[in-house]
Amino acid sequence: MNDRLLRACFIVATLILAGCAAEKPAPPKPPSKAEAVVHETDLLRLTLTPEAQKRLGIRTVTVADGTSARIREVGGELVVPGLGPAGVPTGSTSNIAQIAAAQAAADGEVARTTAQLRLATIARDRAAALVREEAGSVRARDEAEAALAAARAAADVAREQRRQLGPAVATMAGQPLLWVRVPVFGSDVQSIDRARPAMIRPLGDAAAPPQSARPVSAPPSANAVAGTVDLFYALDNRARTWRVGQRVAVALSMDGATQGLAVPTAAIVRDINGGEWVYRKTGPDTYLRQRIEVASVSGDTALLARGLERGAEIVTDGAAELFGTEFGTPH
Repeated sequence: MNDRLLRACFIVATLILAGCAAEKPAPPKPPSKAEAVVHETDLLRLTLTPEAQKRLGIRTVTVADGTSARIREVGGELVVPGLGPAGVPTGSTSNIAQIAAAQAAADGEVARTTAQLRLATIARDRAAALVREEAGSVRARDEAEAALAAARAAADVAREQRRQLGPAVATMAGQPLLWVRVPVFGSDVQSIDRARPAMIRPLGDAAAPPQSARPVSAPPSANAVAGTVDLFYALDNRARTWRVGQRVAVALSMDGATQGLAVPTAAIVRDINGGEWVYRKTGPDTYLRQRIEVASVSGDTALLARGLERGAEIVTDGAAELFGTEFGTPH
């Protein structure tokens, strides 16, 4: 009896232990999760010792009002200028093969009409000489004069038609002077100061020094679908640094000036996403990276659209060093 009781107790204890060891079912995952995050500005505050500030060369300026020339930056295309004021510029979007064929035909027409003009001149001179020798009729001389005038008019028309086709296709790559075709919205044309030159730089290369291009008169050109009007500027290419069809960035001067809060361009740092920032001094040894938005840049001064208020103290010299310090880049 005791053995039977002990065996039953052992079985019950084994079952109890097995039940305790069994895994509990995992609770279901919630469909969403909300976590509190720290504000952006709280993650960017830097506190430096006076020695560190001296080593980084920190200098600050106070944000104040400023003015800047109004600049509109648009895209442009380098084209070959036409010969003469009536010449049509030739760009990369033109049908070069068709232009070459038209030029060849125009060159042949110029040669043909020039030869006819030379023959008409000889015939007129011969008829005039016969009249002076009283061996020819006045009517024949007058007909020769009329034929000469017709030949001269035909030659003039042929030369003008050839001039409108521009320089030979074979010489397009070596033009010492190129034009910049700048499409501008029709609503902005009246606001552009056409007396001032445009500043040209390669597209996508903000560090390249801009080159000045003077405004020129050209035949009317526009795109009715895009609602743009083409402006043209002459660009010196004697150094052969530009090529036909190249897309460029064009800075156009607008009438009037823009007023706003001005900061030195040296104070602006940019992140990998193109965001614009300045370091604002919020205490004796504390700096805060603050987002800004630049409205326009003129020389070494930038006007702000938003981000700061008048009287704020920002870092100029040492802004890049602070940026590197914040993200762990040694200086």
